[in-house]
Amino acid sequence: MTTITPTQTQTSPVTAANATAMTGGNSNISADFETFLKMLTVQMQNQDPLNPVDSSDYATQLATFSGVEQQVQTNDLLRALTGQMNTGGLMQLAGWVGMDARAPVPAYFDGAPVTVVPNVQRGADAAQLVVRDADGIEIQRLTIATDNAPVTWAGVTTDGAPLPRGFYAFDTVSLAAGEVVAEAPSEIYARVTEVQVTGGVNTLILAGGKSVPASQVTAVREAS
Repeated sequence: MTTITPTQTQTSPVTAANATAMTGGNSNISADFETFLKMLTVQMQNQDPLNPVDSSDYATQLATFSGVEQQVQTNDLLRALTGQMNTGGLMQLAGWVGMDARAPVPAYFDGAPVTVVPNVQRGADAAQLVVRDADGIEIQRLTIATDNAPVTWAGVTTDGAPLPRGFYAFDTVSLAAGEVVAEAPSEIYARVTEVQVTGGVNTLILAGGKSVPASQVTAVREAS
């Protein structure tokens, strides 16, 4: 490890849309089936005797309602299965608490050096590490090797004074023959303080409060 410092057929009134509205978008649709039948009975009793509704239309309405009911029940089952999977995944991720996870997120600098993993494009003959503060302003541009070996960012200015505490983001700039050929986020190692399900996604909370989906974590190691 290198340490670097700055240098998205017409039907009668009881239609599929009505059936869907009756469900209210929840799993109580089965309880509404009796209401649907009552509405269908009232429709039959009040139809125009000179222009009665064809029996096939009733069959279509029943089939449509049944299809909606089955779809809602399927959605409920899938939702329950997803919840179980997330809970199981959360239990596995609980073992990561207290460990260092690697991900392309800003690092919280508290005065201790930060381990950064560059992302130099293949074929580059030179590379730079660009450091930006919480406002996205570039504060440093450091020369690094092209082998993507982890480097340690000391968090000091050119005269050796420590930078303020806070979040810093790291980008890797790849060059070839003096020209920039790529710029990509670098990864950092940060302590995992909590795991949680956010919006159905297993998420890690890192030191300093930043969150990252577990799917974006590329490595986990013992805390340094």
